[in-house]
Parts: sequence; structure tokens; C-alpha cells
Amino acid sequence: MNLTTKNYFNLALFSALIVLPLITENVSGGFYTLIATKSLIMALAAIGLNLLVGQGGLVSFGHSAFIGIGAYCVGVPLFHYFEDGTQWLANGFVHLFLALLVSGAVATLMGMISLRTRGIYFIMITLAFAQLLYYLTTGLELYGGDDGLSLYQRSEFPGSFNLESNQTLYYLCLGSILITLGFQYRWFHSRFGKLIQGARINESRMKAIGYHLYPYQLVLFIVSGMICGYAGFLMANFNNFISPDLLHWQHSGELLAIIILGGTRSIVGPLYGAAAFYLLEELLSSIDYTLGGIKIGEYWQLIFGPLLIFVVLYGHNGIYGFITGLDKPSVTPQRED
Repeated sequence: MNLTTKNYFNLALFSALIVLPLITENVSGGFYTLIATKSLIMALAAIGLNLLVGQGGLVSFGHSAFIGIGAYCVGVPLFHYFEDGTQWLANGFVHLFLALLVSGAVATLMGMISLRTRGIYFIMITLAFAQLLYYLTTGLELYGGDDGLSLYQRSEFPGSFNLESNQTLYYLCLGSILITLGFQYRWFHSRFGKLIQGARINESRMKAIGYHLYPYQLVLFIVSGMICGYAGFLMANFNNFISPDLLHWQHSGELLAIIILGGTRSIVGPLYGAAAFYLLEELLSSIDYTLGGIKIGEYWQLIFGPLLIFVVLYGHNGIYGFITGLDKPSVTPQRED
């Protein structure tokens, strides 16, 4: 098999991710493992959202709601476990089941309504749903309200693995991404995937030849929401803390920035986008230079914003689009002397 440039980049990226905790544990005491774990969790959520954006052509501003739902499906049972000690409330399999079930149910409701619209209306309905759930969680005084809720342990998986280890959580996140990418690859090379991509390119034509797209797009929306719900389950275990901020629309904007940075036309693009996004955040926020009494690093978003605009205007489908372009032969005609 002839390996292309993008294959080499993918192989290098996944190889680096596999050995990263083994290296950083000795170099930084695991600090960079924590940054990489957060990047993987957000990459997983971005991969879920990219099902809609990149493959379905539907831009949602409400997928932060599913991250928050997944997180609260961990935090709420653990809160009651600390209250009465009922053992099954700390079980990670229960938390995972609840995260997938509830996020899938909410995605079904949200999708049934929002998919009847397109364009700006679709964006605004998904945003409205997310904000509705955000304000709902701020009113849950029992679970911390605006202040959030601290979790004093992670989900337990009896007889399986121990999430209290940061390395174990990291490899769970990495394995989850590999499984999700494999699932997406097979799915979008199936008849279902070809139909979804056809609808993205020309929805009117697909309808004209007899396809009823609504149920297919609803399934796509539900699966996308459940992947983000699973990312929320991982995020709660990573942070040992849940709060309404997880459901805020700004996190949806962050996911979209990751997708744009990495490239929307590839299932692997969000992984590159997340790596670049959090690496840039770490580097830019650590700038110590002071200008006019203002520390530049505290306003790193002012530097990142123009970079994102540059990628949108000139990046030709983000980082992964640039990598893919390295495989294409030049179309510039050669002069014959």
C-alpha cells in the first residue's frame, strides 16, 4: 500500500498520542497529559458535531447542551452517592448509560424540531435549546446552581479499569476517538453516508429523485448528540466538577472553531483542530510580554481570532485540507524550452 502524505501525518499524530503520557509523566509530572486529555475530550465532541457540519452541512450552535447533559449524568448520581452511599450511583456503566440515553432523548426532541428548518433558523433553534437547558441548570440549587458541583471521585468501573488514574482516563479518551473515527469511516462509506453527503451537496436534487431526508438527518443529529454526551461524561470525570457553563453557547462556538481550524471535510480534521487550538491557547496565554501595562497573554483570544479568520479565508479547509493538498500534483503548466 502506497502511503500518502496525509497517511504519514495521521500515523505520526496517533503514534505521538500513544506515547505522549509515557514521556510527559517524566518531563512535566503529567501536566501536559492533562492538557492532552482535555484536547482529546473536546476533539471527540468536535468529531460528533462535525457529523452535522462537515458531513451533513448543518451548523448547530447547541451541541454544548449535550456535553453538559453528559456531565450532569455523572455529577448528579455521584452527588446522591455521597449523600446516602448507594453503591450503584457511583457505577461508571450507569453514568455512561444515562449520558447516552438522556443526550440521545434530548437530541431526538431538538432534532425533530430544528430539522424542519434550515440556515439561520436551524442555528437559532439549536442555540435556543442550549440556552434553555443552560438556564434550567443554573436554577438547580440542589446541584450547585451557578456555582456548580464538585465531585470527590470519578466514576467506578468494577472489575474493568480505574479512572482515578490520569493515564487510564487519557487512554480511554484516545481509544474512544479511535473507535468513533472507525465507526464514522465505515458509516460514511455506506449507503447512508452517501445519501447524507448527497443531501449536503444538493438537498433539492436528493428530494427530487425520491429520497425523504428528514429521518436520515434525524438519525445523524441523534448520533451526533450522543457522541457529545459521551464527551460530557468524560469531561465530568476529567474535571471532577460540573457546572452550567458546560452548556453555554460559547462551548458550541469553541467546537466550531476547532472544526474550522482542523477542516470540516475530513473525519480526522477535528483532532488536528483540537491539538492546534489548545496548543495555541497554551502558548499564547503564556506570553509574558507587557504592552502599555497590559499583559498580552491574558488577552490571547485577540491573537487567536485573526489567526482563525486567516485560516477561514486562506486555509482551504483547515489544517487537514493543507495536509491533503500536499498530495496533489501542481497544476501549474510547465514551460517547454
